[in-house]
Amino acid sequence: MTAPADALVPICPLDALTPERGAAALLPDGTQIAVFLLDDGSVRAVQQHDPYSRSNILSRGLVGTHLFTVEGEAEGRLVPTLSSPMYKQSWDLDTGAVLDSGGGEKLPIAVFDVEVLDGHVHVSAAPRPGTGGEA
Repeated sequence: MTAPADALVPICPLDALTPERGAAALLPDGTQIAVFLLDDGSVRAVQQHDPYSRSNILSRGLVGTHLFTVEGEAEGRLVPTLSSPMYKQSWDLDTGAVLDSGGGEKLPIAVFDVEVLDGHVHVSAAPRPGTGGEA
């Protein structure tokens, strides 16, 4: 069964997620995703496939933050991050952009839109346009 690309797919109750820990989920088309509840209560979803190790393991990755500063701005911006549990490459959880490739090729990951509706996590059936990677 496949869902339209703009459809939201129910994943799990919000209280089934543990802050700063990932959970793997399967979309109707067979795509594996990794879902994360962050300390601030927000939820992120990205592809489960780690493009560096070629394994479906990103739900076991390390969640953190990175302070980005822009020249001319007084304060920086904290960005939620995910590091691979295998080789420790890091990505921006909002954009899928590579923050640290370990000196290798920059392989971005797909990001999925997330909504929490009535205490349940719903994820877009397709990756957000403009995010890279193979879902």
